[in-house]
Amino acid sequence: MTLSHPSRFASSAFLLLGVLLIAISLRSPITGVGPLLDAIRAELNLSATQAGMLTTLPLLAFAFFSPIASKVGRKCGLELALMLSLLFILIGLVGRSLGSASALFIGTVVIGAGIAFANVLLPSLMKRDFPNKITTMTSMYVLMMGAGSAMSASLAIPLTDMANQLSISVIPTWAFSLGGLVIFPLIAILVWLPQIRNHTAPSKDTQTLDSHSYLWRNSSAWQITLFLALNSFLMYIFISWLPTILVDNGFNHHEAGVIHGVLQLFTAVPALILIPFMSKLKDKRLLSFSLTLMAFIGIMGLLLKPELAMIWAMLFGFGAGGGFIVALALISLRTESAHQAATLSGMAQFLGYLLAATGPMIMGELHEQTASWQLPLILCAICAILWSAFSLLAAKDELIEPAAHNRNATLEENLS
Repeated sequence: MTLSHPSRFASSAFLLLGVLLIAISLRSPITGVGPLLDAIRAELNLSATQAGMLTTLPLLAFAFFSPIASKVGRKCGLELALMLSLLFILIGLVGRSLGSASALFIGTVVIGAGIAFANVLLPSLMKRDFPNKITTMTSMYVLMMGAGSAMSASLAIPLTDMANQLSISVIPTWAFSLGGLVIFPLIAILVWLPQIRNHTAPSKDTQTLDSHSYLWRNSSAWQITLFLALNSFLMYIFISWLPTILVDNGFNHHEAGVIHGVLQLFTAVPALILIPFMSKLKDKRLLSFSLTLMAFIGIMGLLLKPELAMIWAMLFGFGAGGGFIVALALISLRTESAHQAATLSGMAQFLGYLLAATGPMIMGELHEQTASWQLPLILCAICAILWSAFSLLAAKDELIEPAAHNRNATLEENLS
């Protein structure tokens, strides 16, 4: 029996709501750490390099679990795999908030594993369930990622103040602040539950096609991967260290937290602007290059005129957020099937986050060695120039063709 039109609309709307709620949980657990780094370092006696690991560990988890995610999605279905990702995030958030150094690092790894699954599988879900609205859907869930990260960054210090006012002593105030983020995956889990009942099987092509290993030998796949990698490298450096950079330049912790939150918010702003016209923009090279240029200007502004940090945070956030939207959209737009999209997503995020994982540690180590943020920011500016070059290569308007044996398998499947 076929569903009526209102029922199909309600089902699609609930699926969309679930996707957006998952998106809120994908960056907020990481961005909530930045404003609290100084307090965490003081409480647990961490070095700058160890503190940088709090942002690096989830990125390493992204790299390790990204290739596994597409296999789990094929075996048990996208919906169940996404539910597992939410459960990992929830368990990691609870563990991270226990207050000890070991729990902090272990919980961070578990969070990273959960985020990795959703990062890889959401583009495949877009390809399967919203094939005609890929760019719109990608922009919408990136918008929610930005909104969630802005809330977690902006509320981090106020939540520690609340813990002090309530005289909470069972766990440190920073742990109370981090623990408050469990509300995001909890709500997402409740809304996502019906999807497990309605759709448990992977898409047909996901079940029948092989691993698409040829993508590792494809130049276009590498261009998209490096475009995403350099975007992530720069983004997670600023997520991790911007509040500390600002405090060292004369801002107080509250001001630094607000500016950090504004940066996160402006990573979401491009989604509002790109939603109406991105799907109509056939050649995305000028758009992607413009976004990388904005991020470069933001980095140079912070290096040369740090007192105008609010402006530079807006520019960098807009450029990095817009670049991330374009990178995710390209994974879906330049592939021919949901499985090819999931495999490219796994490849891009495995290598991308592996590179990104080095960023916070490199910045922390360079700062410790030089007692200045000048050299680390110069390194970021050089990386932004490379990112601009790859933006022109990755955003070409052409599909990544499958290898010959994959193409034959697809034809045989269509004829049978």
